[in-house]
Amino acid sequence: MDLFDSIVESEQRDVQLAPGAMLLAGFARPLEAALIEAVAAIIARAPFRHLVTPGGHRMSVAMTNCGRVGWVSDRTGYRYDTNDPDSGLPWPSMPETFADLALRAADGAGFADFRPDACLINRYEPGAKLSLHQDKDELDFNAPIVSVSLGLPATFLFGGLNRNDKTTRYRLAHGDVVVWGGSARLAYHGVMPLADGEHPLLGNQRINLTFRKTR
Repeated sequence: MDLFDSIVESEQRDVQLAPGAMLLAGFARPLEAALIEAVAAIIARAPFRHLVTPGGHRMSVAMTNCGRVGWVSDRTGYRYDTNDPDSGLPWPSMPETFADLALRAADGAGFADFRPDACLINRYEPGAKLSLHQDKDELDFNAPIVSVSLGLPATFLFGGLNRNDKTTRYRLAHGDVVVWGGSARLAYHGVMPLADGEHPLLGNQRINLTFRKTR
């Protein structure tokens, strides 16, 4: 049985994924230079790394963080921490450009006054993927998730509140932003293996910024 709908192309138009979930096509493109520069400054202080899940699996997606806290994973579990476990230092602060983008995108999707305190920065290289999961390590589920795509296009999976619910595939291009909250806040979502390619600004990779309010 096919659990997937056909891929939804989102270029040049916004798409409602579900009540409370919206794809804002190209929303971040006007800020692409500032966002890429900010990412470079962050990874100079807190480099990308491949985290290990509690079950011992090495994640194919490399990641780092900025903000008051950062999301980390190891054999002891998933959690938010104020310090980078690799350096022992606080995570780099969240750039104003990041926070302002997240605020405006959330507002555009119907969620006013979103003030994230964490930004997860993921790097996808060809073949990297993210299995279906819920974002549920936060203490405040009233705030939405704001996810920004930069670089190579990706196929984003968005489903329901149960892992076995039908999942629709959405093509996310450079500058697209997805916001989900309200009744969709705990929807299962993921990313299919990244296809090979070359982006004119970021080369052979996709960078994803995921903004969250953890408390």
